[in-house]
Amino acid sequence: MDQHRLPSFSHALQIARSDRWQVCHRLTELGITADCSDNGSLKVKIRSPIDLLQVHSVLQQLTASRQQLVERLERCWHRP
Repeated sequence: MDQHRLPSFSHALQIARSDRWQVCHRLTELGITADCSDNGSLKVKIRSPIDLLQVHSVLQQLTASRQQLVERLERCWHRP
């Protein structure tokens, strides 16, 4: 198996209805299979470690406070 591929799996995420369409759209833009259900869940198909990191990043943009996002960005800027 390719070292950069994971066994494909799906996971249903509970996200506020007001946010799920935005998340679904962004994940689709990134080439990640995502589907918004009428029950409020967002189903995401993870195929690689990169997919997992991108899903995490998109969700952090939605859920992290502005201060947390600023601190994370500053840490990245100061890394050698």
